[in-house]
Amino acid sequence: MQLDKFTDYALRVLMTLAVRDPARVSAAEIAAIFNLSENHLSKVATQLVREGFASSERGRNGGLTLAQPAERISIGDVVRAMKRSDPVVECFGANKSCLILPACGLREPLAEAQEAFFETLDRYTLSDVTQSRSALANLMKV
Repeated sequence: MQLDKFTDYALRVLMTLAVRDPARVSAAEIAAIFNLSENHLSKVATQLVREGFASSERGRNGGLTLAQPAERISIGDVVRAMKRSDPVVECFGANKSCLILPACGLREPLAEAQEAFFETLDRYTLSDVTQSRSALANLMKV
């Protein structure tokens, strides 16, 4: 299974917030760290706030922070939330127009593979993937 850019960026945002916790970090600053579009990263941040992974505060001293401790943020939950409308194959989504769908034997193995992917991610938290906090901070030039 492949992560789309939106989900990849969401994970990078959360990792940055975990490394910088408890400080607020602006979307512009995160975009600059990773050399990404500030506009696109703002959309990612909005979704992370909507899903309850990040909090946002406006204003001069505003920015993003984690909405809950990194130990409680499951990587699997984040990926599920960000990829909600992006099924592995079309027939897992709303499009049921595939000619061979009634007799297709691929649906079950693909569904199992997708579940195994998420089960693996469910074993890790944001805290787990940011254990090298000082090394990450150095790489982010924080």
